[in-house]
Amino acid sequence: MKNPVAYFKKVAQEKREYREAMERVRALPEDYRYVYDKIQHYMWSHVAGDGMDMTVVLADLVDLFEQGAVDGKGVLEVTGEDVAAFCDDLLANTKTYAGTKQEALNRAIMGKLGKDRS
Repeated sequence: MKNPVAYFKKVAQEKREYREAMERVRALPEDYRYVYDKIQHYMWSHVAGDGMDMTVVLADLVDLFEQGAVDGKGVLEVTGEDVAAFCDDLLANTKTYAGTKQEALNRAIMGKLGKDRS
């Protein structure tokens, strides 16, 4: 770790932002809160690494849900009925266990076969 102080400051900031987002979630209609909770659990079970990029995704999800609620939409009008696919789309730009395992598999095979992936 190059600068532990900067890292811990970043972690503290992320925690503050996460707590603020959770306050906003508590203000959502019940259906939105329920779906948010389920999505959050699903997504955390897939994220790899320190998960820092997940806080941004979850904050964006709160924004999306707040707007949907303000517009009078049902939560499934926002997510679609395939909520798992909706989650997978949200996870597309995060580091996941599946992505990490895929990268490791490809790296191992390319290394063994002498293929340069650069």
